Amino acid sequence: MTLARLAALHGVATAYSPSAGVTVPVPDATVVEVLAALGVDATTPGALRASLAATEAAGDDRLLPPTLVLWQDGPPEPPRPVTALPPGTELRIVTEHGDEISGTPRWARLPLGVHRVEARARDGRTAAATLVVAPARVPQPPARGHGLLVQLYSLLSARSWGMGDLGDLRELAGWAGRDLGAGFVQVNPLHAAVPGTPTDPSPYRPSSRRFPDPVHLRIEDVPEYAYARVHLGPEERAELDALLGRAAELREGVLRKGELIDRDAVWVLKRRALELLLRVPLGPGRQAALRAFTAGHGRALLDHATWCALAERHGSDRTQWPAGLRDPRSAATARARDELADRIDFHRRLAWLTDEQLGAAARAAREAGMSVGIVHDLAVGVHPDGADAWAQADTFAAGMSVGAPPDAFNALGQDWGLPPWRPDALAASGYAPYRDLLRGLLRHAGALRIDHVMGLFRLWWIPEGRRPTEGTYVRYDADAMLAVLALEAHRAGAVVIGEDLGTVEPGVREALQRRGVLGTSVMWFERDWEGTGRPLPPDAWRADCVATATTHDLPSTAARLTGDHVALRHRLGLLTRPLGEERADDARDVAEWLAYLRELGVLEEGPRDEEAEIRAVHRFLRLTPARMTGVWLPDAVGDRRPQNLPGTWDQYPNWRLPVADAEGRPVTLEELAASPRLHALMDVLRPSTAPPDARGS
Repeated sequence: MTLARLAALHGVATAYSPSAGVTVPVPDATVVEVLAALGVDATTPGALRASLAATEAAGDDRLLPPTLVLWQDGPPEPPRPVTALPPGTELRIVTEHGDEISGTPRWARLPLGVHRVEARARDGRTAAATLVVAPARVPQPPARGHGLLVQLYSLLSARSWGMGDLGDLRELAGWAGRDLGAGFVQVNPLHAAVPGTPTDPSPYRPSSRRFPDPVHLRIEDVPEYAYARVHLGPEERAELDALLGRAAELREGVLRKGELIDRDAVWVLKRRALELLLRVPLGPGRQAALRAFTAGHGRALLDHATWCALAERHGSDRTQWPAGLRDPRSAATARARDELADRIDFHRRLAWLTDEQLGAAARAAREAGMSVGIVHDLAVGVHPDGADAWAQADTFAAGMSVGAPPDAFNALGQDWGLPPWRPDALAASGYAPYRDLLRGLLRHAGALRIDHVMGLFRLWWIPEGRRPTEGTYVRYDADAMLAVLALEAHRAGAVVIGEDLGTVEPGVREALQRRGVLGTSVMWFERDWEGTGRPLPPDAWRADCVATATTHDLPSTAARLTGDHVALRHRLGLLTRPLGEERADDARDVAEWLAYLRELGVLEEGPRDEEAEIRAVHRFLRLTPARMTGVWLPDAVGDRRPQNLPGTWDQYPNWRLPVADAEGRPVTLEELAASPRLHALMDVLRPSTAPPDARGS
């Protein structure tokens, strides 16, 4: 009982419920190791008693918790910890703009923002806390609309250097907004990757979520490129020409020769091209813009650029670095900064250039009339050896990894290899790392998708060396996490989308909906699970969601309709049942949905027609009240292949496939724009061509 009490005080679960009516105990050893990662010693009975006594005493003595939350739609009273202060306690509030409020604050009139609350009790005790005053809800889409979902690296154009880039995103946004009536384009996380050979191609395991990856730069769109012929010498000009030639070979290899997207090869070329362009002097206005960007991002950018420079010299595995360099504040790191000053400046400039091109894509979306614009994606965590984990080591739980417990789909659970944030460190900092992260991502976003949004409430922590089945949940202050999210989204005027697929704790979707965070609804999963089990009628869908037919982790619509995804998983040995059983169940599921689409009148009777069926699926999505309808771009040309096949590593080319047609032939952005199949699909989503409302039984 003592361990359970201590764990509860620190938000660590000693049991969990994978399904209704089922409770699974967590091994004591796991609880002890997770507590240790939070700085709490429970390794012996004596240490356990001492830690419990210290935790309880700290709670009794503390005047205020480190972070307070005040919602604008809440009661006019102060936050509950303030009402529990001893009589006679003096309060002082300093707003984020430096205004001071003493005496009895008028809580209902406090401005939105992140403020400081100071308390002094009569017995001499003092406390200071961060106060987050948040709007009731995040901004909402101005109107119902549709848009495209795409993994940017997979979208090559005639100008790409072997993978899709920010120039392609700008072109896609301009075309889709004007010609397709699209209100948004959602892309994969563009976070900075961990360098190496090979680089981990997954955009969901980055080195840093705070800065984008310069591999996405369109080299020819860097302003200094226009002056390279003037300022570079003959040998440098020849080298730049050679790089352009090799880039064309990479592009043609992917588009015409069946080669996979090679991020490492692309980066080798772009890095050298950028080193050459760095020799072109900046004009006064450009110099001023670079200085402003560098100053605005301060220590965070310096740390990120330093890590990049150190990784170039010592490799990306920090366990192999000289011991002194593993601490960003050490004397050894300070000396290395001096030695690597040129490379650090190089990486800071790359961050600035990438930010500029992100801004250009966002402007293109707005100018094309998109109601939302670019939807950026926030990965659930970072690589344990990456820049963020190095620079913010005190914020991450050492020796822990985030994953998922066993469930009906994965009896072994999952280990994602991502160190979790410490909830106590976040609270103590007033959620500064989280605030800064959101502010950076929202800088050029019309909306932000949050991968595994349930992580705002709790995460499954797995101690190093243990199996995913031996983890436990650690709870976060969801009220504070949501308040910071609502505040930063409000400041940016951005919509927020939560990826809430899979097992979701009771109450989570309701809490997100109350704060205006849209969910994610995939058609094939939407059934009347508490009733008939049949496909959920369109008018029974939730309105506060992005409705779609698939995602990057799921089969394309063509693959699902044809059963190709079952055959693929069979070839790779991923099926847990005989092939015949899997095919039969899959065929029944598809047949039931197609029958329902015919019943609703969105699919005509007659022989099977893949293109007509894909259009019918999207007509159905348009019938739902969903605020946003997303079209997986590969669906528009009949692509059969998933971009990522969970449960595989080398067996399948995850994150390395270009958008392709039904025959597997890569399709360029220019070809997409001219595709009759794509235009026929997108036409069904326009309000003027959507069929009348239909109701299912």
